[in-house]
Order: sequence, then C-alpha cells, then structure tokens
Amino acid sequence: MARYKHYDYDQLMMVPVSLEEQLIPGTLEYAIHHVVEKRLDLSNFDERYCNDETGRKAISPKVLIKIVLFGYSRGMISSRSLELACRENITFMALACGQKPDHSTIAAFVSSIDKEVDQLFTKALLICEEEGLLGGTHFSLDGLKLSSNAAKEWSGTFSDLKKKQEALNRKVKEAIREHRAEDKRARKKTDSDCKRREKRIKRLKQKADRIEKFLSENEPKIGSRGKEIQSNVTDNESAKQATSHGVLQGYNANAIVDEKHQIVVHAEAFGKGEDGIHMGTMLDGAKEKLEAIGREEPLKGKKIIADTGYYSVNNLEACKELEVDAYVPDPQFRKRDVRFADAGRHRRSVDKHKGRYKSKKRWFSAEDFKLDDRTGKLICPADHGLYVKNRNFITADGYKAIAYQAPKTACRDCRLRSKCLRNPKTVSRQVHVFYGKRPGSITDEMKQKIDTPDGRRTYSKRLGIVEPVFGNIRACKRMDRFTLRGKTKVNIQWMLYCLVHNIEKIINYGKSYNMVPA
Repeated sequence: MARYKHYDYDQLMMVPVSLEEQLIPGTLEYAIHHVVEKRLDLSNFDERYCNDETGRKAISPKVLIKIVLFGYSRGMISSRSLELACRENITFMALACGQKPDHSTIAAFVSSIDKEVDQLFTKALLICEEEGLLGGTHFSLDGLKLSSNAAKEWSGTFSDLKKKQEALNRKVKEAIREHRAEDKRARKKTDSDCKRREKRIKRLKQKADRIEKFLSENEPKIGSRGKEIQSNVTDNESAKQATSHGVLQGYNANAIVDEKHQIVVHAEAFGKGEDGIHMGTMLDGAKEKLEAIGREEPLKGKKIIADTGYYSVNNLEACKELEVDAYVPDPQFRKRDVRFADAGRHRRSVDKHKGRYKSKKRWFSAEDFKLDDRTGKLICPADHGLYVKNRNFITADGYKAIAYQAPKTACRDCRLRSKCLRNPKTVSRQVHVFYGKRPGSITDEMKQKIDTPDGRRTYSKRLGIVEPVFGNIRACKRMDRFTLRGKTKVNIQWMLYCLVHNIEKIINYGKSYNMVPA
C-alpha cells in the first residue's frame, strides 16, 4: 500500500521576512526605494493633507510613488493591478512596507499630482546631474503617439455628432415602438426578453443624452488652419492622430533627450498630432528644468535635433529666438542627399556655377530682397512685397527658380527706383530666386544646413539618442496606451514613465547606484 507524507492545512508556520532584504542593491526596485526615500524631498506633498488633528492617517506619498513607479516599470498601469501586487508580490510588499493601498487611493493619487510631478521630475533630474549622467551639449526631440482612454467612434465635428444623436434618438423610438408591439401580441413573453429590450432602450438613450450634454457644454474645436476639426465626446482634449499603424485617438507624447546617457530632460503630452507647433514649448520646458538644476543658459548654442515632423516656420523661429543650434530637416531632404540619388539629379551646395548669378553692379541684387515665410512674398529694400509670378521658371542655363514680380504701383514712385531698375522704362522689378536660396528665409537656411556633410552627420545621431528611450518605455515597460483622460492626467502618466526611465539610467550608470550584488 502506498504511503504519503502527512500534511495539515490547520498547522501554523512562522516565516520571518525582512522587507529591506527583498530590495537587493543593483536592482531597479532598490534604486526606486533609495531615490524616493533618501534623495527626494517630498515635503511639498504635505499640503495635500488636512488630517493633522482629525481624520484618518494617510498612506505616505513616498509609499504610493514607489508602488506606482515600480508598477510602471513592470507594465502595470492600472490601479487594480497595483493593488493586487501589493497583496501578493513580495517586492511590492517590501516597497509598500507591508501597507496595502486600495485601487481608488492609488488612482486618486496619480490623477491629482499635476503640480507635484513636475517638481518630482526636476529633483530626479538633479540626481542625474550629480551622478554625471548629463552631457548638456546635444539633445534630441521626438514624439510618441499613444492611444488614449477614448474611442474613435465618439469623434466627429459638431454636425457629425448632431447627426449621430438624431440617429440614436430614432433607434430609441424604433425600439420603444417594437417593445410596445410585442406587448400587444398574444404570444407568451419571458421576463428575460423584456429586460433585454428595456436594457437596450436605456443604453441607446444614455448615448444620445451623452452627446446632447457634450454639445451643450462645449464649443467646436478649431484647427491650425482655422477650420473646425473633430471633437471627441469621451476625451475632448485627445485627437485623431495618423501613425504607421493607422489612425488612433490619443495623445502625442513628446520628450527631449540628452545624448550622453539618454536622460529625458523634459517630457510633455499634447492633444495635437502635428509637431509643427510643439518645439517652442518643449524647448522652454527643457530650459526651465535645466536652469532649475543649476545650469546657466543651458540651451544657448547647444545642438537640438528633431525629425521632419517639426519642420515649420513656428518651430524654426522658436529655435532662433532661443539661440539653439537646431537641425530640423524638411520632408524632401533625402531626395537632395547624394547618398540616396545620383549626383547629377540635384544641384550640390558646392556647385561652382552659383557664383555667376551674383551681381557685382550697383543695382540691388536678389540678395538684397528678403523672404517673408508667413506670407510667401519677397520683400524689397523699400519694404514692398513681390508676389510669385512663376514657380517653375527655368533660367537660360537650365536652373530652376521662382520668379517674383513687384506690383506696378509699388515701383512707379519708389524712392529707390534708380537703384533697383536698370532700365528707366521698366514698369516693375522682377527677381529670380533659385530653389533653396531665398534670401532671409529661415526654412531655406535650414535646408542648406542639413544638406552639408556635417548637417547630415549630426542629424544621423537622432535615432541613437531618442528612439531607444521610446523603445524602452513602449516595449520594455509596456506603455502602449494612456489609461487616464484629459491632458493634465495624461501628462502625469507620461512624466512618471519618463521618470522611471531616468531612474533606470541612474541604477545602470550612476556612480552611487551601479553596485552589483555579492
């Protein structure tokens, strides 16, 4: 007869557990624990609580921050998964010091730290500076488009949403009519059938009422071109954004990354997919944070690289105002690159024939005219605007140029007419400007800068600086969507994920943390 070892579930076991020993030096959980507990001053969180005399004692913000940061590093983005981990996972138990915050406490904490998270991020950035992880000479800017906690089906212009509301109201009436018709019939009905119909009617009515409430409380969203763009009933601060995997309803999460160790110096999420207006905001945010950690004029003269999505007049003007050494190529820059096409297809920046078009006479030449990027007109020395007469003008030598023509009224009584028009009988001035050589144009200056060997070499560093950061956050940390709604709350989640990334860099490269356990 078989014999088995005796077991009894009623017996008791004494298992001594040292929580601190679960946090092994050299691991990410140890770095999060040490940084939050010893290096970060979280006294600014005290103002959130008013229980000094009455009320229940609150869970320490340090404990909640440790749980959230370590949970995000493991891809646990929902508050319920974090609550469960604090009850079952020994590492989470050690970080929480045996406390078990419920999901509502965790969710409310994350959603409400919009003021504190920026200071938290800056203090962690100061640790990176003290550990020697910041180079401060070369930065890269890019954006990651992620889905929001909203459905594309609830998007549309106000007229589209109104039509959807009317369609839902028609379905409600039809459902009620069918329900009454079934009541009049003599056949036997079950309670489950009635409840199912009533539930469907209630659900349709709730959807229609939700759209009606949204239309009454909000105004149409106007895009950068002055036309109405689609709103979203669930999260109106999110937007439809085109990606390589299709169109999603979400946010454009931007980050500026330092070259030395891929430290994120500034992070912010935007509810607009186009990057043409975000560069100035991101540079201002990076400058503010770098100044807060003690750096003077942190961006002046420093290299800033961004991809073609950021190529716009607004962004280039912001770079010029901040005096940064920007490298932002236009969408057609690869077509001009000799490495991607035959040299004979494009004019090179060192073409010796360019010199023949420089006038050495006493009259105004094309270099004396400046382009207004916003209006597209060429401004003459007398401040008159020349309009585009022909965009595909071909010179006698076969070069392509843009032909600008001044209005007759502008040249008729101009004070500089004798210096501008060679022939007194000429009615108005014409100027031919070669493509990529419009004088005074910041966009053409950027094209010329990118087309140089040094410009191409500098821009090629972008992939190695910023893309690994997004790969770490999205693939390793499994941050593929935002679970909160509204730009403020989404921005909190994005900054917390970037904070986790920076702490991971501290544990890998910091002088005080990269200890290997014995």
